[in-house]
Amino acid sequence: MSALVDVRAAAVPLVNASRFRAAHEAEWNRLDALLTRMEKKSVRALDEEDILALPLLYRSALSSLSVARETSLDRSLVTYLEQLCTRAYFQLYGVPESAVRQARRFFGSGWPLAVQALWRETLVCLLLTVAGAVAGYWLVATDTSWYYSIIPDAMAGGRDPSASMETLRGTIYGEQKGGMLATFAAYLFTHNSQVAIFAFALGFAFTVPTVLLLLYNGLSLGAMICLFAQKGLGFGFVGWLTIHGSTEMFAIILAGAAGMRIGTAVAFPGRDARTESAVRAGRGAAVAMAGVVLMLLVAGLLEGIGRQTIQSDATRYGIGLAMLAGWLAYFYLPRRREGSDALAY
Repeated sequence: MSALVDVRAAAVPLVNASRFRAAHEAEWNRLDALLTRMEKKSVRALDEEDILALPLLYRSALSSLSVARETSLDRSLVTYLEQLCTRAYFQLYGVPESAVRQARRFFGSGWPLAVQALWRETLVCLLLTVAGAVAGYWLVATDTSWYYSIIPDAMAGGRDPSASMETLRGTIYGEQKGGMLATFAAYLFTHNSQVAIFAFALGFAFTVPTVLLLLYNGLSLGAMICLFAQKGLGFGFVGWLTIHGSTEMFAIILAGAAGMRIGTAVAFPGRDARTESAVRAGRGAAVAMAGVVLMLLVAGLLEGIGRQTIQSDATRYGIGLAMLAGWLAYFYLPRRREGSDALAY
């Protein structure tokens, strides 16, 4: 009689393991199949239904693993679930893609989609910059003494209302000696790069510093355009700015938009905590800002080409406007949200 009881007691775990496997094996098999497809291709191999089911299947597998460990089910089942959960973890939270594939995804959809998501803030930043430029031009045109209040001496470098037309012309067409032109151009690029970085970094302060920086940058731009226009060099100076400025100013506006997105999330968090709202807004904003750094590098190259080799106004305008059209097409042409990009934005 005791031997019969021992046999029945030994059979209990096997029966439980069989029932447990039968109840959950379909979910494990589906998770295994999804992970295999992702490992062979990428998350884009999954349709929308599979993407939504993936985290649920992962949590279910974790729960099954916990039960299997606590109830001391057979070791082979525990090992299988451990491997399944590990694979799912790395696919969901790890970095399974190669650097080349990540770069392709960033330039193909990640960066443009992040910029598209900031279109309202981008429009506001553009209007602030234009308003500042108009105000700066009008102030200097009304009273040239405003120029000295708006433009610091280091930025002016002798290019002020007292400068002759020849001096200002040398700024545009590279007729100055002793590296003064290179110093002036480098200062402008450094200044604009700092404005872009600070416009993003200080956006968390309820966007106030970002707004002020964009207005001041517009004021400086308008004041300098007015100075050259008063000497009859306005068209040439705008062309000198356009060859690199269309990219550079676009980058500053996008940086301001990214900072403004974070600032508005902090100021108006809704039902979320301010920190959570800022973190969520900062994900897409950070992607856009990473691209802004690349735009500033491109602007630096264009500025060097425009200053060193290209002296034709028409060519400068043509390159600058072509770059602007290219950026607009790259960022705002419709594109489909796929895979993880669809989840991120």
